[in-house]
Amino acid sequence: MKRKFIYPLVIIIVTAGLYYSEDLADIDVNNAIVSNDSGLSESYSEEFDSSFLPSSSTGVVISHDSYTFSYSEDHEQAEWVAYELKQEDLSNNTFERPYFNEDKKVKTRSADWRNYKNSGYDRGHLCPAGDRKYSYDAYTETFLTSNVSPQNPEFNAGIWNRLEQKVRYWADKYDGVYVVTGGILKDNLKTIGYENVSVPDEFFKIVVDVTDGKHKAIAFIIPNKPSDKSFYEYAVSIDEIEDRTGIDFFEGLPSSVQEKMESKVDLKSWR
Repeated sequence: MKRKFIYPLVIIIVTAGLYYSEDLADIDVNNAIVSNDSGLSESYSEEFDSSFLPSSSTGVVISHDSYTFSYSEDHEQAEWVAYELKQEDLSNNTFERPYFNEDKKVKTRSADWRNYKNSGYDRGHLCPAGDRKYSYDAYTETFLTSNVSPQNPEFNAGIWNRLEQKVRYWADKYDGVYVVTGGILKDNLKTIGYENVSVPDEFFKIVVDVTDGKHKAIAFIIPNKPSDKSFYEYAVSIDEIEDRTGIDFFEGLPSSVQEKMESKVDLKSWR
């Protein structure tokens, strides 16, 4: 076969291969997401108790092996990320830091990491990489851009990091906790990048412990700016976070448990 015919043939084969590999990737994603009776798209980790998952305002609820999230295309980030942090998950493993990548499970694609470049904001993890050091695959999943939100660098490395470390302390102390976290998303937020990624003014975090069938929780709303204060000064009730976000947290739990757990701020149990 003459060379002038070989080159076009190679191009056709490569193009076809890329096309069909993309189709297969889409098939994998579609198989990972199922519809429930409410019409929401859902895919839950088998290890996570779904009764601890919040409601979704977007109908796009997706699960990876190490966390579950509700994605907001309007804000180009998750409105919440939920996961269980078990005592055995805690690890001092040191892994090479991976690149941030778009999340292919999000059909509309999560925001490109380049939106954050030179923006003045960190790609702040919602499920912290430090909570997923028990395996490299779990660690890598936290670097999908569906799991990041624009955070002030001093906030991210300061008060937010101190709270994340405390959550790991609680996970060890109570033999595991459930965590839900995200930015408070609303209209007219500042945006960054060519995809207009919203910059939350505040972030929330909720931590739940279940010991001997008894539930207790602690929750925070912390401004997305530097702070030397203790994170305890930003403790709020879960009811307040629900009012601010429109999200119904822990809707799968019995009403009696929700009412007791969500209405009060109990700091004494979380020192």
